[in-house]
Amino acid sequence: MSRARSTTLAILAGLGLLSVLAGTAAASVPEETPRDGVASRAAAYATIEGKGSTWSKLIVDKWIGDVDSKGMKVVYSGVGSSAGRKAFADGTVDYAISEIPYQGVDEKSGQADKSDRDYAYLPIVAGGTSFTYQLKIGTQQVRNLRLSGETVAKIFTNQITSWDDAQITRDNNGRKFPKIPITPVVRSDGSGTTAQFTRWMDAEYPSIWRPYFGKSGLTSYFPKKGRQIAQAGSDQVMNTIKGFAGNGTIGYVEYAYPKNAGYPVVKVSNKAGYYVEPTTFNVAVALTRAKIDPATLTQVLDAVYRNPDPRAYPLSSYSYMIIPTSADDPRMTTAKRQTLADFLYHSLCAGQGDAGDYGYSPLTLNLVSAGFTQVKKLKAADPAVVLTNRDVKSCNNPTFDGKNLNHNVLADKAPQPAACDKDGQGPCTTGTGTGAPSTDEPGAGGTGGTGGTGGAGGSGDAPASGDAPPVVDPETGEVVAAGSTGGSTAGGEVYANPLLVSDRPADSRTFGWLAVIELIGLVVLPGLFVSVLRRRRAAGAGR
Repeated sequence: MSRARSTTLAILAGLGLLSVLAGTAAASVPEETPRDGVASRAAAYATIEGKGSTWSKLIVDKWIGDVDSKGMKVVYSGVGSSAGRKAFADGTVDYAISEIPYQGVDEKSGQADKSDRDYAYLPIVAGGTSFTYQLKIGTQQVRNLRLSGETVAKIFTNQITSWDDAQITRDNNGRKFPKIPITPVVRSDGSGTTAQFTRWMDAEYPSIWRPYFGKSGLTSYFPKKGRQIAQAGSDQVMNTIKGFAGNGTIGYVEYAYPKNAGYPVVKVSNKAGYYVEPTTFNVAVALTRAKIDPATLTQVLDAVYRNPDPRAYPLSSYSYMIIPTSADDPRMTTAKRQTLADFLYHSLCAGQGDAGDYGYSPLTLNLVSAGFTQVKKLKAADPAVVLTNRDVKSCNNPTFDGKNLNHNVLADKAPQPAACDKDGQGPCTTGTGTGAPSTDEPGAGGTGGTGGTGGAGGSGDAPASGDAPPVVDPETGEVVAAGSTGGSTAGGEVYANPLLVSDRPADSRTFGWLAVIELIGLVVLPGLFVSVLRRRRAAGAGR
């Protein structure tokens, strides 16, 4: 047999092996079945980029790290809500995050604050706008400051300018603080946090806010006046307050920032007459009263501000992701839409389980349901997007039970505030900004007590527990039934596993072919190399 014929036979043998192995691989991987009536091959992931809210950034960064191991590449820049909305409108990002919707006109630049791209607002994470501060008695930092909503509004409109003001003393049940000038730290950039804060002042304290602002309504650009210091971004507000020269300062940031910095926050009075901080429990309870505009799925928070539950934190809200919904959006591909859909599934479901640890609060059932409604628009734009098992019953979210959607798990677990947190009592010695509740209930992870400037204290009498929060219609946010009481559900909580791109049959088929090709290389290439080497040696010997 000639060397040329030997080489040919080796190649043919390799090709035969390829055919056999390919047939085996095809037999071991079933064909992908049609999903939602559309037979399609699974799309590969593609990098998606977004900009926007600093209010949400800490938890979004956590979710981005979570999905990276699944092959999803998600990029996010916290540049402020206003800048994020503009970037989305300009078509320079695939998504944006903002605490408020498009306003029509940017009040600072006068330019349009709207988008010609088709889009939807999608709830992404809940949290509380907190008031972190640095206030020392001698060298000791006060960690249990209490302020009424009226006092907060007056501080940020320069009507209360010293920490020894009689109204602050009254809020703290007669406890007087040193005569130190109050320096409010506000945002200098277009901020969703500013918009959330000023929306609350406009709704609850219009006689204080509107004369200062010069008109009614919210603003993304805080009107800095007097001693106020303006900083860009929540991180810079936080850094200014905890800095060496920060004594006497107070600013507004999402609760995640002081919690992660180990800094205290103000306990704000609610409609039940209790001073509470925006722990994951208190925000979740407050948002059971959130209503949703059925036309835009944007938040209506008046009932949240006035929630009569003793546990409710008044300045509770949530952030939106703005997603593209047009079939011909120039930035979007099937791969990008699939990445966005799978990232959102993680964010709305399992990712919400990390919200409390990061200083946020997981979304409640009505908001998650609204989120899934919006995600479906990605598939409507591109039928190749796979949305198998994407509904609230398969969602491993800590606020509700997929088997019993009338059960708000987190709200049922939320402890009642300590007796010393009631107006006219205390103040409690419980230090704030830790995420732990201030409560007298045993086993709830917090303590009550009176007096002192912070730290753990004794306990008082726990207030009687009220009825559980009402059941809310997931589409409209309207109350449809009384809430249930009790803790865990019978039989435990069972959730379906999400089907991500990395788990799909098509991906297994792809990796199976790679294995086949690699094996062919190991079998065929050595034979070819030896054959070529022998021919070269023979040619050299014949010279």
